[in-house]
Amino acid sequence: MNTVVHTSDSRGFADHGWLRSRHSFSFAGYYNPERVHFGALRVLNDDQVAGGQGFGTHPHDNMEIISIPLSGDLEHKDSTGRSEVIRQGDVQIMSAGSGLRHSEYNHNTDKPVEFLQIWVFPKERDITPRYEQKSYSATDRTNKFQTVVAPEGGEALTINQDAWFSLGNLEAGTTLDYKFNKPGSGLYAFVLKGEATIAGEALGSRDAVGITDTSEVSITADSDTEILLMEVPMKF
Repeated sequence: MNTVVHTSDSRGFADHGWLRSRHSFSFAGYYNPERVHFGALRVLNDDQVAGGQGFGTHPHDNMEIISIPLSGDLEHKDSTGRSEVIRQGDVQIMSAGSGLRHSEYNHNTDKPVEFLQIWVFPKERDITPRYEQKSYSATDRTNKFQTVVAPEGGEALTINQDAWFSLGNLEAGTTLDYKFNKPGSGLYAFVLKGEATIAGEALGSRDAVGITDTSEVSITADSDTEILLMEVPMKF
């Protein structure tokens, strides 16, 4: 097993006034040659957008884009004709495929919205753009992992890649083993809140560890902890 730890304070940071963003991987004005991507995981941005502000209409193509609101409400519009508000508890995926344009704004004027913006390289290029959104109950991931993104869809959102995203809310002292879905995958574990020991590494809030060359990972919550797990192919 190989591990690489990315602490919260080692991430890139951008403050645009209306937007405060932490970058786990090279993005926009932040570049770190050792942190361009983790396998097919290209972007993990931890964003806070001020009330009434947001990202104007801009293009994307050939990227799987996942948005996970952590607090507040995020308004989404795109050239497929979709206009949605995604809230805490929701997960959204947009397969940009052959190309689309979209915008994202804070739906509220009186409070910020905090959300994760995640990009994954696709398995197939130039597919027809598509969009999907679902709500998930936090109680369904108490002391277990709830799969919210998977290649086969089902209860999870469908992604155009051999990738699986899972959320877990673990009570202090809980230990779970995560078993990989596909040989050769890597796991990028991101602690949203609390403290956890993952693959022998002690992590705090917004710390992460990338894990490769194994088929199973032990995860222990050292306090009440919320975790996002992203299993992605390392070769694609």
